[in-house]
Amino acid sequence: MGILREDVVVISPAEKAGDPTVISVNCPDKTGLGCDLCRIVLHFGLSIARGDFSTDGKWCYIVLWVDGKTNTRWDLLEKRLLEVCPSYFSTSGIDYYRPANQQPKRLDVYLLKFWCSCVRKELLHDITLVLFDLELTIKRVKVSTTPDGKVMDLFFITDTRELLHTKERQGETILHLKTALGDILESCEIESAGEEITACSQGTSFLPSAITEDMFSLELPARHPGGLLASDPISVTVDNSLSPSHTLIQILCQDHKGLIYDTMRTLKDYNIQVSYGRFFANRRGGCELDLFIVQADGKKIIDRNKQNALCSRLRMELFRPLRVAVVSRGPDTELLVANPVELSGRGRPLVFHDVTLALKNLNIQIFSVEIGRHMICDREWEVYRILLDEGDSHHVSRNMIEEGVRKLLMGWE
Repeated sequence: MGILREDVVVISPAEKAGDPTVISVNCPDKTGLGCDLCRIVLHFGLSIARGDFSTDGKWCYIVLWVDGKTNTRWDLLEKRLLEVCPSYFSTSGIDYYRPANQQPKRLDVYLLKFWCSCVRKELLHDITLVLFDLELTIKRVKVSTTPDGKVMDLFFITDTRELLHTKERQGETILHLKTALGDILESCEIESAGEEITACSQGTSFLPSAITEDMFSLELPARHPGGLLASDPISVTVDNSLSPSHTLIQILCQDHKGLIYDTMRTLKDYNIQVSYGRFFANRRGGCELDLFIVQADGKKIIDRNKQNALCSRLRMELFRPLRVAVVSRGPDTELLVANPVELSGRGRPLVFHDVTLALKNLNIQIFSVEIGRHMICDREWEVYRILLDEGDSHHVSRNMIEEGVRKLLMGWE
């Protein structure tokens, strides 16, 4: 007999200011469940301070201690967490270990088009906030500025709620945009993007080979992206002596936003199951992970080559979970941000939100944006190409732009 729906996900609010909120998940297991749950937590802008994972191979129990925001929509978070949990009405006859890289349902793409009477440096970030609150996901953005100073924005978006085909949902979206943008919003339209438009929105722009070789290298660089030496401790070790049936992976590294997600998505891509895991972030910015894992066949990882390949990939993903570079695009300055796409086809959440916020903080205006998927080094990447306003980009050095964007993406400020 299964457990009741309300027992699958339980969110216990913090007892006092400064205490974490506790999220408990109790449901049938599946490969990659930890990754899916951590991705949703990251999407809601929460950071995981501590975590415990355990499973008997069929049923799992997960507890996450998260630092929340005062405006977190906990009811909606609970709903989204429930959606990725396997069926909780049956404890037998279920394929607990479903394919880890099963493609998510393809959502319809819509074109959000509007005109603004003037340019504001925070315009794109304000729009991004509205779409985030409405659970609308940005697939691509095209910003055009006319000679008279007006702006036409084209957003290719999908709707998590799958309601954007209705007049009510469209009216709600337009109303929120009007409220956020005020009098500068002259007109706003939402229409379904046909297959031809959707195909064009995937992004086919050419990336120069000089950029791809340096930015997307899978080798650890000599220096940390933040300027520190690459020898700074990121320790990933394997131990097969502590458990007769599991391989222990121990990780010691600097904490960053989405660290558990980056770890879990890497294991998910390798089709590795976590039987027990513990995570702890200390006040000095360091973190410790102990993960007892098995391969898809339920056995330990004995092969040395497999062990080394997994450890190397984990070091790389924790060292450079995102790639940031400021380059020349002809006479203009372009900001490039890229993150690896899960084998399931999902990209990292909140990247565009954080990038626009970082540029807003730097008082830099965005001239145009392209978001596309590219196969580079045998991996799929989600690449953001952001052309900066020529006048604004000159008063801030490229190093400052790169550092400001990277720090906000990594949660280091």
